[in-house]
Amino acid sequence: MKFDVIVIGGGPSGLMAAIGAAEKGASVLLVDKGDKLGRKLAISGGGRCNVTNRLPVEEIIKHIPGNGRFLYSAFAQFNNEDIIRFFEDLGVKLKEEDHGRMFPVTNDAQSVVKALLHTCQKLNVTFKVNSPVQTVEYENGHVKAIVLKTGETIETKAVVIAVGGKSVPQTGSTGDGYVWAEKAGHTVTDLFPTEVPITSNEPFIKKKELQGLSLRDVAVSVINHKGKTAVTHRMDMLFTHFGISGPAALRCSQYVVKALKNAKGNDVFISIDALPDTSVELLFQQLIKILKEEPKKAVKNAWKGIIPERYLLFMLEKADIDPQLASGHVSHEMVRQFANLCKDFRLTVSGTLSIEKAFVTGGGISVKEIDPKTMGSKLMNGLFFCGEILDVHGYTGGYNITSALITGRLAGINAGSIDK
Repeated sequence: MKFDVIVIGGGPSGLMAAIGAAEKGASVLLVDKGDKLGRKLAISGGGRCNVTNRLPVEEIIKHIPGNGRFLYSAFAQFNNEDIIRFFEDLGVKLKEEDHGRMFPVTNDAQSVVKALLHTCQKLNVTFKVNSPVQTVEYENGHVKAIVLKTGETIETKAVVIAVGGKSVPQTGSTGDGYVWAEKAGHTVTDLFPTEVPITSNEPFIKKKELQGLSLRDVAVSVINHKGKTAVTHRMDMLFTHFGISGPAALRCSQYVVKALKNAKGNDVFISIDALPDTSVELLFQQLIKILKEEPKKAVKNAWKGIIPERYLLFMLEKADIDPQLASGHVSHEMVRQFANLCKDFRLTVSGTLSIEKAFVTGGGISVKEIDPKTMGSKLMNGLFFCGEILDVHGYTGGYNITSALITGRLAGINAGSIDK
């Protein structure tokens, strides 16, 4: 048995690669170790599938902090607007939601998966599921074949490796592809979890004092061991029994990993600014004014509504202010301390949850060894990479799937064009 192109992995990038190669007239085999194709797509966006993002390309690149610039050449050939047209041509109408996120009108990821599978079938792509790949064979600097775990060898001119990273392993992403890449001489950069909840050993976290409390539209910063701000994200966040989660925490997580790596045992902090639109001085003046207006009122009632009630009581305790204390008896020093905490409450972080619990894998095949115009290996003829196996990672919000679809399309088209 021989095929022009073999795509390993039936996720978003693999399905796009299979379609791209088949459109070039190549005979294509799509191999996956699972029993279902498109499993990661089916659970993406909470089962609704955040297909792409409509922000300008420059903005999308900014939202892919892990080597996003590598994608400039790819975007020049097939961009996010092309993705939208591609799916609408397949009959999958999309709608725009907050922050440019694009979802199918059906609100069902299955409609996206079905459209991709149907297109593969129309283009005569051969599917082979429940077929784990043992290795990829190379000969004289060129791809030769793949060998399945059953021992079956299938010859080919080109292999597209689209098996994902190590996050969300229940979808089949268990890091298989790194070994095949290293066999071809490729470098795999350090793997780490990104878009993952952050852990802390602070006593109040251990005691679950704030567990389940959401803070809306707060500025969350990573403070490195030198006291410098590594990054700030203004979004919602959530206190958990192990640390913090929610969009702001997820976006900060990769910076926590890097900061801890460089800290050499020193502390790394998360700083929470609960009132990012107000300066600490203005907040101080506002708090004083409220106290003066109602001197007999308990301070917890006087300041009610400034921040969520549970957080207010927690902050009063941290500032050594009795919640029942009459407003007229709260000293300026106490108010200053409370205002500072509202603007910069710090907790020491210990790390993140594991890579398996992450939404995205950081690290992967070094992009220095990949041709950005074709997704082809610079070290092995006929070998292509796409999707999360590459050392390219973005924030959640349609950015990683955009990268997967675009790199998959390029890898497939170029793999399908070999000897044509």
